[in-house]
Amino acid sequence: MTAKKTRIKTAAATAFVPQTREQTAEAIREIGERQRELTRLTADMNDELARVKERWEIQAEPHKSRIEMLTKGVQTWCEANRDQITNGGKVKTAALTTGEVAWRMRPPSVRVVGAEAVLDLLRRLGLTRFIRTKDEVNKEAILNEPEAVATVPGISIQQGEDFVVVPFEAELAGEAA
Repeated sequence: MTAKKTRIKTAAATAFVPQTREQTAEAIREIGERQRELTRLTADMNDELARVKERWEIQAEPHKSRIEMLTKGVQTWCEANRDQITNGGKVKTAALTTGEVAWRMRPPSVRVVGAEAVLDLLRRLGLTRFIRTKDEVNKEAILNEPEAVATVPGISIQQGEDFVVVPFEAELAGEAA
């Protein structure tokens, strides 16, 4: 029996690698040109999308207004005849020949105005069970004193390095930054 040859397959390298300082400077110049072109294309696309959206919104507006008006009218009639169309309130949905109407209770929600005053009053009334306290690791404090937690398992401080290419660009006089 012959042993099969082991093949290692990887994608071919496609990155351009400059060989000189001049080629590197030329590559940075091209990066800047292409970034500016992408910015122009993005602006053109957004302008075109805005025009298309406006055109369709103009066409949709009369339909939206009519739907809103009809819905208010249907609601007014249904409220006036609710007892009849819900079998004396036994059901919350009424089937009509072309569709149905329904009344649904929204889930209860709590609205708090003046949270600090409400918290203070809850504490004074002994209703602390209605106060949520959230414990979390203070990452900012750890970054200020990394040596204090150096031996704590589960905490590590990470720092990396990014490579950034910034093509030079000039601004026109009076152009906002």
